[in-house]
Amino acid sequence: MKSIRHSLWTLLLMLCATAAFAQPTQTATKATTPKLDVPYVPTPQAVVDAMLKLANVTEKDVLYDLGCGDGRIVVTAAKEYGANATGFDINPERIKEANANAKKADVTDKVRFVEGDLFKVDYRPATVVTLYLLPTVNMKLRPMLLEQLKPGTRIVSHAFDMGDWEPEETQVVDGSTIYLWTVPEKKSPAKGR
Repeated sequence: MKSIRHSLWTLLLMLCATAAFAQPTQTATKATTPKLDVPYVPTPQAVVDAMLKLANVTEKDVLYDLGCGDGRIVVTAAKEYGANATGFDINPERIKEANANAKKADVTDKVRFVEGDLFKVDYRPATVVTLYLLPTVNMKLRPMLLEQLKPGTRIVSHAFDMGDWEPEETQVVDGSTIYLWTVPEKKSPAKGR
């Protein structure tokens, strides 16, 4: 009887110790996992190709991919079009995967991946912006893009529009809709007389 009681106490202590040690690990994991506004869903390669073609990407372009995931748009822009491209994502796992894909495609000299918040990016260098985000995120980004991007910059979105900003062109590729906008000239304030 004594040995059963001793075994039960030992088991109980082990369970308590395991729970105590597991708790900080879970808390630490939660603290390091970023809050994602958009779930990761990779863009099919046929859609990537169509987005870059629709944007008329060339080697003179600086492409920014917002929510770059595994980096396939950035890597394709560099490899197939010679563009300099940067991908932004808040998830460190996606950034690691994107860097590995760039290395495998031998385009690390033309691309970079930045872990960070899309709402804290300086978009001014971009001549093409690609995105596959949710409508709410697109709408939140829209004023920033219109304010920072130069007139003539092309924006291509996979699956989601920009509200009442009518796209110049819409295409359906393998069941996915893609949209193209060009940043317009900035309206100058009316001069008073």
